[in-house]
Amino acid sequence: MYKWFCLQFRCSVFLFVVGITTSALADEGMWLFNAPPLKQLKEKYQFEPSPQWLEHLQKSSVRFNSGGSGSFVSANGLVITNHHVGADTLQKMGDAQHNYLRDGFYAKTQADEIKSTDLELNVLMSIEDVTARVTSAVKPGMTSDQASSARNAAIAAIEKESKEKTGLRSDVVTLYQGGAYHLYRYKRYDDVRLVFAPEQQMAFFGGDPDNFEYPRYDLDICLFRVYENGQPAKIEHFLKFNSNGPNDGELTFVSGSPGKTDRQLTLDEMADTRDRYLPYVLNMFYRREVLESAYSARSFENARKAREDLFGDQNNRKRYDGYLAGLLDPQIWSALQAREKKLRDAIARDSKFKSTLSAYDGIKRAQAEIAKNAPVYNYLEQERPVTVGYRGPRALSGNLFKYARLLLRAADERTKPNGERIPTFRDSARESLELDLFSTEPIYDDYEILRLTNSLTDFASQFGAENPMVQKVLAGKSPHARAVELVTGTKLKDVSVRKDLYIKDVAALQAAHDPMIDLARMIDGPARQARKIYDAQDEIKKQAYAEIAKARFAMEGASTYPDATFTLRLSYGTVRGYEQDGKQVPAFTDFAGLYQRASEHDNQPPFNLPQRWIDKKANLNLSTKFNFVSDADIIGGNSGSPVVNKANEFVGIIFDGNIQSLVLDCIYTDTQARAVSVDSAAIIEALRKVYDAGALADELEGRK
Repeated sequence: MYKWFCLQFRCSVFLFVVGITTSALADEGMWLFNAPPLKQLKEKYQFEPSPQWLEHLQKSSVRFNSGGSGSFVSANGLVITNHHVGADTLQKMGDAQHNYLRDGFYAKTQADEIKSTDLELNVLMSIEDVTARVTSAVKPGMTSDQASSARNAAIAAIEKESKEKTGLRSDVVTLYQGGAYHLYRYKRYDDVRLVFAPEQQMAFFGGDPDNFEYPRYDLDICLFRVYENGQPAKIEHFLKFNSNGPNDGELTFVSGSPGKTDRQLTLDEMADTRDRYLPYVLNMFYRREVLESAYSARSFENARKAREDLFGDQNNRKRYDGYLAGLLDPQIWSALQAREKKLRDAIARDSKFKSTLSAYDGIKRAQAEIAKNAPVYNYLEQERPVTVGYRGPRALSGNLFKYARLLLRAADERTKPNGERIPTFRDSARESLELDLFSTEPIYDDYEILRLTNSLTDFASQFGAENPMVQKVLAGKSPHARAVELVTGTKLKDVSVRKDLYIKDVAALQAAHDPMIDLARMIDGPARQARKIYDAQDEIKKQAYAEIAKARFAMEGASTYPDATFTLRLSYGTVRGYEQDGKQVPAFTDFAGLYQRASEHDNQPPFNLPQRWIDKKANLNLSTKFNFVSDADIIGGNSGSPVVNKANEFVGIIFDGNIQSLVLDCIYTDTQARAVSVDSAAIIEALRKVYDAGALADELEGRK
């Protein structure tokens, strides 16, 4: 199930890789909205979206800061996404009496809609190419430290100027690993209220056995409404809801924010991903999954508290396990080698760019330095989350330490010029920082202690009990005793305390003597040093990748797209099934198939239907289409992306990829890889005939 995560692996699926090189006619690409694939669409489909068509889809699309995509589907601020994208918010909004994640929710009136704890939605309003200004800040002869500082200062200045001028969230996005820089301006919404969610059992019907498989029967949707000044926001650009869904063979488009792909990394960096990074993250997710499973088994309340974390970690474990297996497959690796060799040979033949080949060696050396620094960086710093649901650096997992570090660094970073600050603390990011820091998400002492104990034990195991930093962090106690001391001693569970400390200076923060903040201060020096090393080597890579990108642009023109960066992209493809094991897999499933699947398993978990679905079966048109597949190019982060037809109408919503889509992290194929969506017809049928949500269905369909 896609969010940032969700892939699985079976060796047999890679037999198709023999012919993996991309066809010129394949529907490949996660395209920039300011550089759409007009030529490809016109040549293959005789369709060329107009600037107005693209603008409407762009401004109808929504990014969830919790890690996913969505879209406006009414003029009254209604937003649709996946249930598993909304799950983080459903979990935070729940309590012992209200298990919204498990049981679902429907607000029959706007007065019943529940405000989220810390959810931010972003709508991309404009894009500006600022490559020249960013790259010109780096002067010849600068050290990597100086170059990194100069580049960061230029980016911070651009973001601040834009934010002050427009009032919009302004992010400079690195594209082509440093080959280009674009300024993305977003309208932010942080008053986001829950309207509808089905039971998790219907959103994730079939559970783990059916996950990443097809056929599927999942109602993986969740609806929110954005508010401004206490009233539902008035939205100009929203998608008209087509309740018939798409047809087999129809051209469709996907507009969403894919998280991260590695298709343009050098082979040396891919090898480091395979041999070091993926085993590292797999170890982390295995630890967390075992911990959360054991905790959840102790009581229903424990299971509720850990439900979203466990779900996310299980899916992350599967995704990275599958990605690693893919990179270990000799046929896939041969395809990656052939792809790089083709570009390097082309560069070598061009006298203007032959010197660019040295950039590959620079990337290899920089990546080796990053690998040396990785243990300290990963365990003490890791300000950039591996996935959504960031819980602090690996050694100190949990919300309380996260809050402590944010408070400590906010006080430190405010004393610096804006251009010298860590990006999280720049003026342009202040609103998002404060939304996170002042979240009303409930904090449970027992769960915080559990997670912190586990991460401290992991830290001591990695570095050794005699390591001076380990001894300082543990302060003469066992990991469990230290976690109990920190969690019970801190006052950061109280939002009002966090707000009070946030406005204080460094001296006042130190005088507060909060144990969690004191711990954050204790490790801040080594953590920042690890970050400095990482940033310096990352700068070397950016400059090297920029050189490679220049050569690629010169040879291939604008026919290439950058790797995914959790920013808005346009993909396209046709609704079509595929062949597997000699059998044709149809593009669509239907409601009849759902009930048949449940019956085949005697309605036992994870194939059990909620009681209301059993009671309302007679009301349903069982031939209604439920899920469908297309060959659109997607990846984690595309979850919740709208699927639209040529008329720019909503016909479905992405929620997953099939097992064969695993390879899309690093190379595209449309042989069997498919994006999986909920059909718009299924959404309306379920709302009207199962959930008695006729008013919501009316709003979607534009009925008065």
